[in-house]
Amino acid sequence: MFARTQRLTLRPAWPEDAPALVHAINHEVIARMLMRVPHPYDTADADAFCALPRGPHEPRFLIFAHTAGAPALIGGIAIDELDGGDMLFGYWLTPAAWGRGYATEAGRAVIDMARHALPLRQLNAWHFADNPASGAVLRKLGFRASGGPTMRRSIARATPAEAVSYVLDLEDDRPMMAIAA
Repeated sequence: MFARTQRLTLRPAWPEDAPALVHAINHEVIARMLMRVPHPYDTADADAFCALPRGPHEPRFLIFAHTAGAPALIGGIAIDELDGGDMLFGYWLTPAAWGRGYATEAGRAVIDMARHALPLRQLNAWHFADNPASGAVLRKLGFRASGGPTMRRSIARATPAEAVSYVLDLEDDRPMMAIAA
C-alpha cells in the first residue's frame, strides 16, 4: 500500500531507507514518546525495521515530505495489531517537521485506508500525558478519549508513565456505497 497527499508520500520502508530513518528518528524526545523505539537508535535497528515483513492489510509507512529537492523522510505512521486483536494507530515525526500539520495529513490518509480498504471497525490510540500535542492530533483526526489515564511503558523511559487512551469508530463516517439492482 502507498498513499499520496498534497504534501506527503506514505510508503513502506525499503532497505535503502535505513540511513535516513536513523537520522530522522534518533532523537530521545521521539523515542520517549513511543513504546518500542530504543534510544539511541542505530543502523541495526533501522535495518531490522526496514526488513519487517508486511501483509496486505498492514499499513506501516514511512512519511516523506515533498520538498524542493528529493522527498525527505520525516516520520512514520502505522496501524498495528496488538495482543487481543485491538488495532493501534500510531505515528511519529522528526522534530524539524513538528508544527506543520504533517501528522494530521498523514493520519487522515491512513484512517481513510482503514475506513475504506481494510476490514476494521475501530482504531485505538494513546499518547503519553507529557505529549499533549499528540492528543491534539488524535482529536483532529476524530479520536475521542476512552477511559481514564493508564500507565504505559516505553523502552526509552526508565519507568512507566501516565498515558491517555483514545478510540475512533470507523463505522461512524463510512459512506453508504451505492448499489445497482
